[in-house]
Amino acid sequence: MIVAAYFWQIEKKKIPFALSRMALNRRAVRTFPGVTFSKLLGCGTGERFTPSDADPLRWGLLVAIDENQIETFDNSGFISQWRKNSHSEFRALLSPISSHGQWSKREPFPVSTKSGDGAIVAITRARISFFGNFRFWKAVPPVTTSLHNSPGLISAIGIGEAPIGLQGTFSLWESAQALRDFAYKGAAHTQVIADTKKYQWYSEELFARFAVLELRGTL
Repeated sequence: MIVAAYFWQIEKKKIPFALSRMALNRRAVRTFPGVTFSKLLGCGTGERFTPSDADPLRWGLLVAIDENQIETFDNSGFISQWRKNSHSEFRALLSPISSHGQWSKREPFPVSTKSGDGAIVAITRARISFFGNFRFWKAVPPVTTSLHNSPGLISAIGIGEAPIGLQGTFSLWESAQALRDFAYKGAAHTQVIADTKKYQWYSEELFARFAVLELRGTL
């Protein structure tokens, strides 16, 4: 099993297409041969994780799939439709190194790689309790400032399944060490970890790391 992450940039006039595909592609992706987990994603800046962060010109798709099916999937009708209606595409093929927590009450990324020597992708995702949103929003800005200023970060974007309550990040790093330095040495991030335990603002959370097998395009 490998994980494929797609992100597309579209023009403003293509927003109706994107909104319709988010609804209509769901079942087609989920039932595609070899797919064991899938999420259609909205994207954003990830600065505050509020609705104002949403970027209607960027959309994404995340799938865990049998590696023998990835090329067929990459040439499927719904991927071709996104390509036709976007002006840029980024695709990452990933192998899970570690995954802790759940996404939609599932553990979606069975670990298949012991370590990664090169670039690393991190995916974080959380379902935030309603009353936890307000405290969480106040805590986020120092963390995102620290993230975007972190040595070794190549790129990071916000991802989500809904405007409020389902939040996440997709980040690409030069190395596993750079990611660890941000996660465990940065004061802002370690404070949020401590506050998470204290305030219990997540009703579900997941943190996963992946070795990068292949990158195509620019995030």
